[in-house]
Amino acid sequence: MRFDEYRRHDALGLARLIRQGEVSRQEVLDAALQRLAAVNPVVNAVTYLHPPAVDQAAPRLDGVGPFAGVPYFMKDLHAPVQGMPLTNGCRLFDGQVFDFDAETVTRLRRAGFRILGRTNSPEFGMNVSTEPLWKGATCNPWNLAYSAGGSSGGAGAAVASGILPATHATDSGGSIRIPASCNGLVGLKPTRALLAYGPHRGDAAHGISHEHAVTRSVRDCAAILDATAGPDVGAPYFTQKPARSYLDSLASAPGRLRVAFSSTTFDGRPVHAECQAAVQKAARLLADLGHHVEERAPQFDYPALLDAMMTVLLTGLAAMVEAREAVLGRAAGPDDLEPATRAAIEFGRSVSGVRYAAQFPRINREVRRIGHFFESADILLTPTLSAPPPRLGVLSTRTTDLERFIADTYGLAAFTASFDGTGQPAISLPLHWTADGLPVGVQLAGRFGHDATLLALAAQLEQAAPWFDRVPPL
Repeated sequence: MRFDEYRRHDALGLARLIRQGEVSRQEVLDAALQRLAAVNPVVNAVTYLHPPAVDQAAPRLDGVGPFAGVPYFMKDLHAPVQGMPLTNGCRLFDGQVFDFDAETVTRLRRAGFRILGRTNSPEFGMNVSTEPLWKGATCNPWNLAYSAGGSSGGAGAAVASGILPATHATDSGGSIRIPASCNGLVGLKPTRALLAYGPHRGDAAHGISHEHAVTRSVRDCAAILDATAGPDVGAPYFTQKPARSYLDSLASAPGRLRVAFSSTTFDGRPVHAECQAAVQKAARLLADLGHHVEERAPQFDYPALLDAMMTVLLTGLAAMVEAREAVLGRAAGPDDLEPATRAAIEFGRSVSGVRYAAQFPRINREVRRIGHFFESADILLTPTLSAPPPRLGVLSTRTTDLERFIADTYGLAAFTASFDGTGQPAISLPLHWTADGLPVGVQLAGRFGHDATLLALAAQLEQAAPWFDRVPPL
C-alpha cells in the first residue's frame, strides 16, 4: 500500500478496505510503520513502539470491530496498556509497566484497533506545548520550528504527519483541543464521565480529566466515541450515552441552533488577529447554514475557576509523585523532575486538606454561572487558542516560577480549561489557516451530555468547509 493511498483514507476508510479485501491488515500496518520511520525522526511524535504489536509472527492483536486492522497509539499519560511502559513523560516513572489494560484500551481493542505504542507527552501533561526535557520536543508538521501543542502534541503530530489517521489523547485543561488546533485536526473533549475512567482511576481529578482522540475526520471522532463510551464496572458516576449512535447522528442536520460567539477571552483580553478572523469566518459560516448567531459570552470569574482547578490538579500531581516515590523506595532525585514540575509538586504538597476542599465550592460557583448561559445558547463559539501555534522554546518547563508558567500556558490556552471544569463537551475544528500556513482552530462548546448535537454540527461544518485533503507539506 503506497503512502498516497494510505493517506487518502480516514480510520473507517482503512477498515473498510480491509473488510472488502482490497488491502490486508499487514499492508496497512506496513504503511503506518514506513511512514513512522520516514517522519518520526523529524517530528518526534512517537516515543515508544511495542515490539509484540509489530511482530508479524505474533498472534493477531486486533479484533473484528469497525476499526479492525487499523493502527493506533496511546498517549504516554494516564492510559495503562498491559505490558507497555507508561512514563507520563517523566524519568521518575521510567520502567513503570502495568499488568492490565485500562477499560478504554479494552474497548479500543474490541473495536479492532491495533495498539502499537505511545505518543510523546510533556511531563505529566503540564505544558500546552509538547517539549519534555527527557524525550525531546515534538515539532509541528506544518512548520517544524513551531509547537505541535500539548499535552497531546505527540498524538496531534502523529496524525497530522500521516503516521495514522486517528489516535488517543487526553484533556485536563485543553490537551485534546489544543493540539487539534495546532495540527489542523478534529479534537473532541467529550462530556464528563461519558468514557470509562477505570479500573486504575475512579474519578479522574474530580472529573476535570477526560480522554478521547484526535482525528482527521468528524466521522472517525464519532465512531471512536461509539466504541469507547459508557460506564465501567464500579464507576462512581457516569453520563449515559444516547440510544442512537454518535456516528448515525452525523447523518442528520442538527437543526437551527442558537450559537453565541466571542473572540475575547473570558477575562476580557483580546486575542491574535488570526484567531479573531477564524471566529468571524466560522460565525458567518454558521449563519449561512441557518443557525441563529449572536456575539455574547458567559459572565463568570475565569481567574477564580482556573486557580481552583490548578489547585486540585497540582495537589493530585503531588500525591501521584509521592506514590511513585513509595514504590521506588526513594525520593525523586534532581534529574527525575523538570524544574516547573518540581515547583508544581512543592505547591501541591503545601495545600492543606481544608484548602483543597475549599476549591470545590469555588469551582461549583463558576460552573453554575456558565451553565446558566447555556440555558439560552446551544453552542458557544470561540477560538481554541488566543494565538497561532507558538515557536518551540517559548513555553519552557525549565522555569521554577510556577505562577508565571501557568499564566503563560493559559494565556495561550485561554478558552479550553473552563469546559474541563464544567464537564461540557467541546470540540476544536480546523477552519482557518494563517497566511504562512499554520492551522488555527475554533472551539465549539455544547450543553452537558449533548455530544451528538456538537458532532452533528461539526459534520455540517466539515461538509461546508472541508479540510481532509489539506495536509502539511512535510
